[in-house]
Amino acid sequence: MTPTTSGLSEAETVRLVDFLAGELARAGVTHMFGVGGANIEDLFDAVHRGGAVRGVVAKHEFSAVTMADGYARTTGRLGVVAATSGGGAMNLVPGLAEAYASRVPVLALVGQPPTGQEGHGAFQDSSGKAGSFDAREVFAPVSRFCARVDDPNSLGELLPRAVAAAQADPRGPAVLLLPKDVQQARIRVPSRDTAPTPGPPAAASAARLDAAAVRAVSDTLRGAGRVLVIAGEDVAAADARGDLAELARRLGAWVAVTPDAKDVFDNRDPRFAGVAGVMGHANVEDCLRRADLCLLVGTRLPLLARGGLDRALATTEVVSLGPEPPFVAGTALGGNLRDALRAVTLRLPSRPRPCPPHTGPLPTPVPGPLFQARERTVPHAQAVAAVAAALPQDAHVFVDAGNAGASAIHLLPAPRHGRFVVAAGMGGMGYTFGAGIGAALATGRRTYVLAGDGAFFMHGMEVHTAVEYDAPVTFVIFNNNAHAMCALREQFLQGGVRGDDLFARTDLAAGVAAAFPSLRATGATDAAHLHTALLRGNARGGPAFVAVDCDPREIPPFLPFQSFTEATDSKEGSDERGVVHVG
Repeated sequence: MTPTTSGLSEAETVRLVDFLAGELARAGVTHMFGVGGANIEDLFDAVHRGGAVRGVVAKHEFSAVTMADGYARTTGRLGVVAATSGGGAMNLVPGLAEAYASRVPVLALVGQPPTGQEGHGAFQDSSGKAGSFDAREVFAPVSRFCARVDDPNSLGELLPRAVAAAQADPRGPAVLLLPKDVQQARIRVPSRDTAPTPGPPAAASAARLDAAAVRAVSDTLRGAGRVLVIAGEDVAAADARGDLAELARRLGAWVAVTPDAKDVFDNRDPRFAGVAGVMGHANVEDCLRRADLCLLVGTRLPLLARGGLDRALATTEVVSLGPEPPFVAGTALGGNLRDALRAVTLRLPSRPRPCPPHTGPLPTPVPGPLFQARERTVPHAQAVAAVAAALPQDAHVFVDAGNAGASAIHLLPAPRHGRFVVAAGMGGMGYTFGAGIGAALATGRRTYVLAGDGAFFMHGMEVHTAVEYDAPVTFVIFNNNAHAMCALREQFLQGGVRGDDLFARTDLAAGVAAAFPSLRATGATDAAHLHTALLRGNARGGPAFVAVDCDPREIPPFLPFQSFTEATDSKEGSDERGVVHVG
């Protein structure tokens, strides 16, 4: 029996899903990503009928989450994903885990079987009744808020709570479980005078900065000589790039960035020191050793960002600005990052200080392939240079995991007016295909997806989604016919490559061209050909696809591999050489 609001005529009520779709639009949501199914079809129907929010159907629920994730990272708004019960719901988990780890505000609307069937053998029952597992226990660890909407009239309270939890520090996913009959129920629309708007938390609700801590941090910075700033992704999330630049100007500081935050500071600025950590630049460590103080801004400095820097950090005073404490010892000023930056900056002299000389982010020399390179392959450095020459400065860039990703993080300057996104939270392969599409549909800007063939085989069929929705995405696939980072790990850590992770050659461009006749797909034979194909993609609307063959034995600019080769070349043990282990 479908629950209703008793005593009201149908004219005085609306379907719960229609109310929900309207509230999403009221909160500024423009797209809802997902995959349909029986227990979520009513919400897709409501979105279609309402017209204010565009429903986008992905090929897989993981990619639907990453579309919402990419949407949120490039717009600053709440990303929304919808999925049905059972396997569809479970496919959301890895994408939500990435959003949780990377502090991305996403709302997941998850269909459930009708309440009357729960505990009675319902298909895809996850109510926790009669031996079924409880979906709340699955989603709770990867969400900031998780609730089941059993009473239709409770949505007016639960939806604003979910949205507020997703957008408050620490940001992350919120999950609402929606049984099918609850979605269909008719409810009375709450009064606009009393109903809370499902939007971001009010600025007044932000935690006040500790005045004594602000004074202490400001005094410490004012008294420091040479300062190295290491800035993280939270600078972008807080829309605080200008505040960071002004602080660096007043401090005369070098500025390094974490691997997932290349876009938070102008990579062409004379102050830019490079990328910190295992995919970074030697200049960052040099600046850190010369610095009197290291200032962390919007980063907790996880292992990927501090690999190779621990010894220098141990002998340098560390101060941190951000809503969460860092993973290294130091003085922390918590609270809203943008507020903290402005409060500290106002207490510093307004006259800019000169930046001490430094070498800048020079590319790290890497050894050649472990064996003779395959014929007709393009070195990663040449391929990335071709991308850099073609990349529009207002484009967004999404970089996937693996050797190609390490090269792009190390070598590719971030566009001046676009995002440069790396899924550093979980590091899941294939994240970029959905995320790039979500960003492109949300902003209308040309978006580049840089990924290896391993990532493509996981979630690359989202190319179909880009074709269907005419999304302006350029997919650049570095095809080394391998899980090459795994193969290199086998070589360095396990006494030789087993061969499991080396594949027979695949012509990805030809396959994609055959599958999608309307899509211009190019197999680039050299860097010049790659550059030409990318420019052609920029000039057209809609998606483009370019594959370039690389060698799986090429060693990327990845500190763990470099330290192994240095240890081997010098005949010194790993402890003496300080080999960095990641994963």
